[in-house]
Amino acid sequence: MNLIKVASDSKTSSVAGAIANAVREDEKAEVQAIGAGAVNRAIKATIMASQFLAEEGKHVIFIPSFVMVAIGDKERTALRLSIAPR
Repeated sequence: MNLIKVASDSKTSSVAGAIANAVREDEKAEVQAIGAGAVNRAIKATIMASQFLAEEGKHVIFIPSFVMVAIGDKERTALRLSIAPR
């Protein structure tokens, strides 16, 4: 399973497609974002992906958590969304 990293300038529909494809192939997806703009995009993309999947009869849940990520010599707090079928 690949970690889908979202930036504030990520295209929401592209991220949603990546999430939906990951759930279709692996039955789960992990999305990670750092910063308000990136978190906003990640949440929107997750909702969009859940709508794509619902149209196919697959209903998903997502569970948010915080993780510490090393960037250079500093640690940052990231939001991680675990997405799986319900």
